[in-house]
Amino acid sequence: MTKTLSELTILNVEGLTKRFGGVTAIEKIDFSVLPGKIVSIIGPNGAGKTTLFNCITGLYSPEEGSVYFDEQILLNKLYPFAITAKGVARTFQTIRLFKHMTALENVLVGAHVRTRLGLTDTLFSTRRFRLTERKITAHALRLLDFFGLQAKADTLACNLAYGHQRKLEIARALASAPKVLLLDEPAAGMNPKEKDELLALIRAIRDTGITILLIEHDMKVVMPVSDKVIVIDYGKKIAEGTPREIQNNSRVIEAYLGHGGGYHGHAGSH
Repeated sequence: MTKTLSELTILNVEGLTKRFGGVTAIEKIDFSVLPGKIVSIIGPNGAGKTTLFNCITGLYSPEEGSVYFDEQILLNKLYPFAITAKGVARTFQTIRLFKHMTALENVLVGAHVRTRLGLTDTLFSTRRFRLTERKITAHALRLLDFFGLQAKADTLACNLAYGHQRKLEIARALASAPKVLLLDEPAAGMNPKEKDELLALIRAIRDTGITILLIEHDMKVVMPVSDKVIVIDYGKKIAEGTPREIQNNSRVIEAYLGHGGGYHGHAGSH
C-alpha cells in the first residue's frame, strides 16, 4: 500500500546500537519522525541521548542499525559535513561557537555549507563569489533578526550574554537551511524568562516547516512543545507517545524517580 504524503517520515532510526569497549551506550533504538513535528528525547543522565544524536549526525559510527533521511538517504554512511549538506543540522550540549568571531561571522560559517563556490571564486573574488557573499550575508542578518540578535551582529561571540550565545548557536545551525534540526539541551543554563523565549522560538522554527528533534532535561520545556516524546533509559527505548501518554506512563515515572531525581522535575511535572 502506498503511503499518503502525511505518512511519509523524514527521519527513520532503525535498530541503532553503539558500543564503547564493553559498554553498550545505546541498544536497538527505533523511532521515526514525521515532517514538521517536534519530537523530544528524554531520559536520565547517561541514558544515551547525546550518543544517539552523535550517531545520527555522523560523529559516531554505530555498530548496528541505520538512519534514513527522506526515506532514502542512509545518513550513517556519510561524514558529518555531508550530513549537514543533506539537510540535517544540530547544536551541542556545550556551546561550540567561534568565540573570537562576531555573531554575524558565526552565522556565515553555517551558511557556507550551502554555497557552491570553488577555490578560484574565493581566491580571485569572482562575480559569483561577490553575489554569493551578498546573498548569504543578507540571509545571516535575517536569521540574527529572527533571534533578536541583529543589534549584536558585530559583537564577538565571547562577549555575548549566555542566553544570546545559545540563540546564536541555533541561528548558525539554521543558516545551513536544514530540513531537520537537532537541539541538544538548548535550555541548559537558561533562566525561566529565557526558557519561555526559547519555547516561542522552537515553535516559530517549526512553523517555518523545519522538523525538530530535541534533547532536553526540563520537562517544562519538553511537555508544552512536543508532538511526540521518546524516553530512553540505560541506552534502551522504554516508551514513546504523546506528552500526556508519557506523563502517565508508570515505567517512565519509575525510571525518573529511580535515578535519584537527576532531572528538573520528573515525567509527571508540567
